[in-house]
Amino acid sequence: MEQAKGKLGVMCVGLGAVSTTFITGVLMTRKGLAKPVGSMTQYDKIRVGRGKDKKYLHYGEIVPLASLDDMVFGAWDVYPANAYESAVEAEVLKAKDIEPVRDELLAIRPMKAAFDRKYASRLDGDNVKDCATRREMVEALREDIRRFKKENDCDRIVVIWAASTEIYVPVDETVHGSLAAFEKALDANDTDRIAPSMCYAYAALLEGAPFIMGAPNTTVDIPAMWELAEKTKMPIAGKDFKTGQTLVKSGFAPIIGTRCLGLNGWFSTNILGNRDGLVLDEPANFHTKEVSKLSTLESILTPEEQPDLYADYYHKVRINYYPPRGDNKEGWDNIDIFGWMGYPMQIKINFLCRDSILAAPLVLDLVLLTDLAARKGRFGTQRFLSFFLKSPMHNYEEGEIPVNHLFKQYVMLKNAIREMGGYEADEEID
Repeated sequence: MEQAKGKLGVMCVGLGAVSTTFITGVLMTRKGLAKPVGSMTQYDKIRVGRGKDKKYLHYGEIVPLASLDDMVFGAWDVYPANAYESAVEAEVLKAKDIEPVRDELLAIRPMKAAFDRKYASRLDGDNVKDCATRREMVEALREDIRRFKKENDCDRIVVIWAASTEIYVPVDETVHGSLAAFEKALDANDTDRIAPSMCYAYAALLEGAPFIMGAPNTTVDIPAMWELAEKTKMPIAGKDFKTGQTLVKSGFAPIIGTRCLGLNGWFSTNILGNRDGLVLDEPANFHTKEVSKLSTLESILTPEEQPDLYADYYHKVRINYYPPRGDNKEGWDNIDIFGWMGYPMQIKINFLCRDSILAAPLVLDLVLLTDLAARKGRFGTQRFLSFFLKSPMHNYEEGEIPVNHLFKQYVMLKNAIREMGGYEADEEID
């Protein structure tokens, strides 16, 4: 299978720990100095064909993925530090993994961010656009995308949000329910219901760039953005990178359900000390994350299907900002289950992970697969990318239930790759 031709511009909203770890890893991999461990597009193999025609192929052997050599990086950030300075400041990677690509990282300087401090009050950077209205934000971002694409001779652009979690913006039908309503609110400068992230998404789609939401923000999970994605024939995906605790939950909850064990309660808590932890220490921002993390379990272990087992369990999620840990996040899960004749048991999980080390390969996969989807003519919400996301987008207006079960998500991913590669989708999701 030939690779996609032409340069792919990857524009990251946020040039913090996640983005710089992702960019540095790609640059190091291109030089043969690192391995992209954790990336499905680089390592996973999928079966295609059956019987004597069966074979297992890497994604890039089935579909034309963009080459890592053809990726060009840009970013916006509220802080002016370039990618090298930001990578050093993040303290995720060691000097030996940054210095070989120092010059390339130094050249990546963040553009001024479209920012409204009330959406992330813990951030105090001054590298921000001087925009009086939301419409001005949009137009400034559109100009950024056009300029970056031209200056770097890019054939295609993908915009991915790898910035902090905004305060929770509930879906308001009068503003978010249709594209016309959204644009009217945009022109009226409705700063309470149109978040800066929505300006990024709106600008990207109008410029023919797919948009990926890597935080739990409402951003593209609204009918107005679905309509815009359909109109512009662009893919959208979101929301929130599924890295540590929720990855465990979406994989372990199916064990409980498949084994027909009961659940009394699931308590999850995290400690982390990076910029994301600082922002989430603000209750209004944490609520956005809480909604995302709580949604996972409730769609896997459902009382409607098994009332004897899941009728009345208690689910609690907490995140605690703890600066000494930096990017080294720790997730604790206490799971109270019951078995034969109702006798109680417990499961304890302590996941000492590295947030950006887990997120970086997800960013790579989401960028490559979203770019692929755009070239294959797929537009609107890309449900096959749910595997990588904590709170998968779904059409809640029609009562659609999101698929959070990790192994069902994997089937969706494999079948989409098969279909885009001209093979039959041959696994049922049941």
